[in-house]
Amino acid sequence: MHIFPVGKLYNFMGQQKLLSTISFAFVILSIVALFYPGPVMGTDFKGGTEVELAFKSAVTDDQIRNAVHSEGFASPDVIRVRDEQHADRFLIRVQEVSTIGPEAQATIQRALCFGEGLDAAACPAEKQATEVKFSPGGDKITIRYNNKPDLAGIRTALSGGLGGIAMREGEHSISVQNERENRVEVQLKSKGDQLIDALKRELGADVVPEQALRVEWVGPKAGALLRDAALKSVAVAVVFIMIYIALRFDLRFAPGAVIALVHDVIATLGILIFFHKELSLTTVAALLTIVGYSVNDTVIVYDRIRENLGKMRGTSFTRLIDVSLSEMLGRTVLSSSTVVFSLSAFLFWGTGPLKDFAFALILGILLGTYSSIYVALPLTYWLDKRFFSRMGMQKKAQVVRPKKAAAIV
Repeated sequence: MHIFPVGKLYNFMGQQKLLSTISFAFVILSIVALFYPGPVMGTDFKGGTEVELAFKSAVTDDQIRNAVHSEGFASPDVIRVRDEQHADRFLIRVQEVSTIGPEAQATIQRALCFGEGLDAAACPAEKQATEVKFSPGGDKITIRYNNKPDLAGIRTALSGGLGGIAMREGEHSISVQNERENRVEVQLKSKGDQLIDALKRELGADVVPEQALRVEWVGPKAGALLRDAALKSVAVAVVFIMIYIALRFDLRFAPGAVIALVHDVIATLGILIFFHKELSLTTVAALLTIVGYSVNDTVIVYDRIRENLGKMRGTSFTRLIDVSLSEMLGRTVLSSSTVVFSLSAFLFWGTGPLKDFAFALILGILLGTYSSIYVALPLTYWLDKRFFSRMGMQKKAQVVRPKKAAAIV
């Protein structure tokens, strides 16, 4: 299948100075955007609680935001999710997480008569706990006693929003898990449950659904670890690809491929920031995929150039690049367009992280195809002209220069 006429030569390198300058300027702007205004970090990296709800009746962003804020949640983010089946589907994100902090833990422990320096009148020996543990998710408290536990007293001690926690409704929210060890388990509401309850109180049970479509939370420490691990994964991928290119090709080609990789990643991040897209683990997965696709496209173009180096001896490097790209143009357009068309289905009909993943991948594929032509090859041409051609001329001069006659003594 031939999309373009066979044998037709396109002048790709004729515009390389202008387009390379534009690419360089855009990368600089993208780097500036990474610091100001900065990327919109998702819950994966920033930490917080994320709840996705499909409301029963029409509701506005401001109504949801005011309802969440009035119940004590700080800086709520409300995002409408496009869904043909649920017209009033929203993603609500708050900074609060279900984990119980050290200060809240200390307050709860004293209320449960655990620790040192307890008031003997309020906490007699038979009511003192021997162990209090908090689950990592902040949705469970495990308590142990020497004597038979007083479940009613525990309920009273933990009522009233002590330490920012709230027990689940029902009699089974506090239960004895092991009678021999006198171990009690307290079921707590997560921040997602508390947020839904707050919406029901403010907007009414006829508007707010009973259950959320999705509830996710990430603590701030875990978010920081995920963010650092994501940055390291991208950096390690670029380093190993750099090593591969250096071994696969000579020094004339390797720098262009590496710079093209960096261009694709930074430019993609800049566009995501411009469109106020969130950076999450899904976005990092897309960036790693972009790195792999970009280097694959660049290597194929390089292979054709290196193949033509032996066939077109004496031809200028500029013409060599134009001929190689003209020969590869049909293949490049077919492979890139096929991937873009496949991802378009997720972009237009997908929701949430899947939609953002498709958007980032489409950007990266288009930028990867562009950078193979107007980022990698112009740099390769400059290196050839600046260093390798001069080295070749020097070697030729050494061969042509006659040897001096030996002095006769």
